[in-house]
This record gives sequence, structure tokens and C-alpha cells, in this order.
Amino acid sequence: MKKYDVKNCKIVRADELVADNIYDFEIFYPEFAQAAKPGQFAHIYIPGRTLRRPISICDINKEKGTLRLVFQIRGAGTAQLAEFTENQFLDVLAPLGNGFKLEDANKKAVFVGGGIGVPPLLSAAKFYGKNATVALGFRNKDAVILEDDFKACGADVRIATDDGSYGHHGLVIDLIKDEKPDIIYACGPTPMLKAVAAFAEENGIECQISLEERMACGIGACLGCAVKLRDDEGNEYNGHVCKDGPVFDHRKVVY
Repeated sequence: MKKYDVKNCKIVRADELVADNIYDFEIFYPEFAQAAKPGQFAHIYIPGRTLRRPISICDINKEKGTLRLVFQIRGAGTAQLAEFTENQFLDVLAPLGNGFKLEDANKKAVFVGGGIGVPPLLSAAKFYGKNATVALGFRNKDAVILEDDFKACGADVRIATDDGSYGHHGLVIDLIKDEKPDIIYACGPTPMLKAVAAFAEENGIECQISLEERMACGIGACLGCAVKLRDDEGNEYNGHVCKDGPVFDHRKVVY
């Protein structure tokens, strides 16, 4: 299989989640499923649109040959994507980007997700199972997604909401302050990632974060998803989320 491959993938399931404007697709293409790793993404062509839409890979089923894609309507392109139904085909470029580096499954892992940054964490959390603590933050109870999926893999799941309508009333970082894991994985809004990175640094914990940026080409050609990074000597340089990430060591990202 080539590094980048485009295929027409059949939609074998297309559901709308309980949360507003969030959709849950499962697409079939065994080559993609075999090659995909947690934290990578797919780039989907929307008919009539110039740019593909990057969608994080939520889950991977190598036995069934499927990828699960959970996405939110954020504009005309994703609204059009949401109109696709079961048994239709999507033009997909996948799997793209550098995903999470999974450690020994017996190690203690903490996952921190916020909003639509939650889906990319699921397949990695499954790897750790009962050794995973999952802290998820949402605006309110109606916005909560994938809680049952994380629980089904054996993880200790904790929820925080901004308005206190469900779970902890406050910041998602509050849910992990009593934890001393071997590794932390995080994906979500920048303020949350900064807090998680600071917690990891203060406690000497390895931490991998997945950045959310608009990735127009998906392969580092258009330079649209530039992000400021830090090399091993502490020098700053411009990298790209789609090619160098979307997953980075927390010490490499300059906020």
C-alpha cells in the first residue's frame, strides 16, 4: 500500500449521536483498517467542495475491515457529509498523520478529551482497557458523547461539564489531579491541552497531545496547518499538524 492512498469506501453504518450535530459513521475498506493507528485521521472528499475534510479516526476494527469516524457539523462541507447514508460511498484518503505511540498495555494511562477532541482517544483507550482512566469535558450533559464506549472497554470514565449539568462541575483537568500515570494522552481545545501539558511537566509524566487544526491538503503540501514547535535543543520552528502530527510530544508544542 502506498503512503497515501485514495479509495471509495462503503458506509456500512451512519448514525446521528445524541449530541447535537455529531455524526457517527463506519466505513469499510480492509486495507485502511489494517494500516490505521490510533490518533491518525482520514481526509474525505465532499462533492462540489475544493478541499477535503479531515476527520479523526475514532476506532479501528481490523477484523471487520472498518474505520469509525465521529465528526461534528462545523460548516457547509461537514453538513453535506452528514447527509450521506448507509451503503453510499465516500472518497477517502487515509490513513494520514502520525498517531499515538502506545506503550505497554499494563502501564497506567490517562486520557483527557474535550468536546469533539474525544473521539480520537477511543481506540487508544481500548488498548489499555482497565488500566485506562478517561477524563472527558463537555459544555453540558446534552453534549456528552462516547461515555458508554469508553466504559465498555473497561476504562474508569470521569465526566466534567462547564455548567455542572452532569458529572463534575468545572474543568476536566480537575479530574486527573489525583492521578500519577505512566503516560497521558490528550486531545481537545488549546486551553485544555496547555493545562494537561503543564500537569504532565510538573509531575514528570510522559504526555502525547493531538492538535486540532484545519488541514486542507492532509499531506503537508499546502502549509495551511502550520504550528509552532520546539526541537530537542529548544529552538522554535514551524511544523505542520497534518504531516508532523497531529500527535506530538507535549514538550515540542509552543503555545
